[in-house]
Amino acid sequence: MSCPVLVDSGGTNLGSVRYALQRLGVDAPLATTPAQLRAASHVILPGVGAAGPGMQRLRELELVETLRGLGQPVLGVCLGMQLLFDASSEGGETCLGVIPARVEKLAAAPGLRVPHMGWNRLLHSGGHRLLRGLDADAHAYFVHSYAAPVGPWTLAAAEHGQRFSAVVQKDNFYGMQFHPERSGAAGALLLQNFLSL
Repeated sequence: MSCPVLVDSGGTNLGSVRYALQRLGVDAPLATTPAQLRAASHVILPGVGAAGPGMQRLRELELVETLRGLGQPVLGVCLGMQLLFDASSEGGETCLGVIPARVEKLAAAPGLRVPHMGWNRLLHSGGHRLLRGLDADAHAYFVHSYAAPVGPWTLAAAEHGQRFSAVVQKDNFYGMQFHPERSGAAGALLLQNFLSL
């Protein structure tokens, strides 16, 4: 029987995402091979850090083409979400190219700290299965310096000097810019909704 897996992307949030899934009754093993990804019911791509090392790790594991071609639900978390886009301005890195847009550095301004760290409201209108049951005033925990633009892929946005994508979806690919594993009940709900897709 297939189960969800976590891509061993080398991110420091691997353990905390795995523990968050265990709290939901799901033990998701680490996956490092194309065969493990193809056999999984759901694939979660965590990540913390920079786009360059994140993509380099996926290339070293020879997972790039496999990830692009998966048909089951795939969830990118934090950097993992950014890697779903065409490219990142962080080092001019070419990413997975699932979502046709470029991730850009958040603009600093007086009284506005970058990286964006802390709790922020999720701006959404519901309507998608991934957001089912999510409170209209739900907040999530963010830690990032780069962000994806708002577009047709945006299910929820957030604001930090500018509006950016907080939850995205294109076909079977989903992303959360924040850390659901550190976002309390809202994060647990979103992870549970993802696993039910």
